[in-house]
Amino acid sequence: MVDIIYVVAFFLSFFIVFFLIPPLRSLAFKIDFLDKPVMNNERKIHRDPIPLTAGIAIFIGFFVTYLIAVDHHNDYQLFSILIGGTLILSIGIIDDWMKTKGREFHALPKLIVQVIAAILIYSSGIIFKGFMNPFTDQYIVLPIILQFVFTILWIFGVTTVINFSDGMDGLAGMLVTISATTLFIVAIAMNQTSSALMAIILIGVAIAYLKYNKPPAKIFMGDAGASFLGFMLAIIALDGAFKQATLLSILVPVLALGVPIFDNIFVVIKRFLAGKPVYKADATQAHYRLLASGLNQKQVVAFLSLLNLCFGLTAIIIILISV
Repeated sequence: MVDIIYVVAFFLSFFIVFFLIPPLRSLAFKIDFLDKPVMNNERKIHRDPIPLTAGIAIFIGFFVTYLIAVDHHNDYQLFSILIGGTLILSIGIIDDWMKTKGREFHALPKLIVQVIAAILIYSSGIIFKGFMNPFTDQYIVLPIILQFVFTILWIFGVTTVINFSDGMDGLAGMLVTISATTLFIVAIAMNQTSSALMAIILIGVAIAYLKYNKPPAKIFMGDAGASFLGFMLAIIALDGAFKQATLLSILVPVLALGVPIFDNIFVVIKRFLAGKPVYKADATQAHYRLLASGLNQKQVVAFLSLLNLCFGLTAIIIILISV
């Protein structure tokens, strides 16, 4: 019966997004909600205006399915995930809208909203509490302040790195699909039904989006959609892979998101050493560097996807050893 729920959740989320994207794409052209190529912007690879409304479809597809498929024992937790996700989507839409008008959205309001969303999740009980000591088999509970700091940093960090990885047709969608699939398998192995359902729903919305975002892309999810997907991946990891984790299996969620995490750690260090703002987007991500090396877009996406798949398989092996 549980297996059927996973299948239903996947296809329901997939078809909601699949059928919502075309009308939202048409709406974007009517209201001029388009990502337009800009001269002398090395991060703009596309040549034609592309609608930025896929994030709305992803949000609706995820939460409609989530409300139907997941058994909600904690109303406040449900409320926190819904409100937190809405905040992330909303501030992302504002950011995307301002960019379509040629204006930059200040980083501080976005940072504040994302931290508030993360605090909501923490307050609902989805927390990084500690880990199992592999030598004594005792669960080590971290001090409250460290639980708070690690939880907020994880949610904010994953939200950000997925957003920063969305710079090429099909790339962020593929990375999210692989990461969510890894977390789904991990949740199944650990008998965590709720996390597994959230992961399979995320897989469904990501694959539906990829149907329209594969090169050449017909639509983008913008900062709104990418940040929302990152936010949900962070929650799934906290509610699943991090629970009762051993010292070794703490690496599992990090490896599941290996490419975006390690790439953006490299980028942040490089910007810091160069004296540049770490939050300001540029062309230092791995996909831009690979493109500059002579690979085409499809080759870059394939290479980074395969690399993330290798990280994901390593994470699965670790969890199978630990279970």
